[in-house]
Amino acid sequence: MEGAASAKELARTGDRPSVKASPRPSWSFSIKRGALAAAVVALLGILAFAATREATMTSRAPSPALSQPGSTAPQRPAFTRAEEAYIQALWPIHGDVERSAVRVSLGNIFYKINELGKADLKARVENALATYQGAEKRIGALQPPPSFAPAHDEYLAAVRLFQQSAVEVLKMFDDGNDEHLLVAYPLSQEGSNKIREVGVKFWQD
Repeated sequence: MEGAASAKELARTGDRPSVKASPRPSWSFSIKRGALAAAVVALLGILAFAATREATMTSRAPSPALSQPGSTAPQRPAFTRAEEAYIQALWPIHGDVERSAVRVSLGNIFYKINELGKADLKARVENALATYQGAEKRIGALQPPPSFAPAHDEYLAAVRLFQQSAVEVLKMFDDGNDEHLLVAYPLSQEGSNKIREVGVKFWQD
């Protein structure tokens, strides 16, 4: 039989049926692409969170914190009308500052992994600086109740730190030295920590 004869012939000659090697699986993303994708997901998550909070803040009425049965944690006193009005006025400013800070941070990451050019990074930082400067004026025009005066001053200090950080980054486009990014980072990080502390006091929920 032809099939049996072929098998015997292969055994006699020592040949083996040829088998095509399957190609190696290719990775769909490089390390840089993975970092880019993760950064974009993080940005979308932050923006979605901010949008959701903005929608809830516009309809939120002052109410005392609810306690769980058997809980021994002290209740936070309800905000006064003046405190609630201040929080409502600060919220849109906070959203602008937070979004600008995130855009600059991601811009720095994209720039370092060669996913964003210098011109685009410069535009981001310049826009952010304008936002920070506008936020400083808007916050300065607010009249915080005495109980919020320390938090008000702390938030202003945070916005000024963001401004200093942005100015430092912009120096890179004058002298071409990327080391300005390293100098700017601690300033923006300290600013982020400050607004986070204020946010915990105002927007615990």
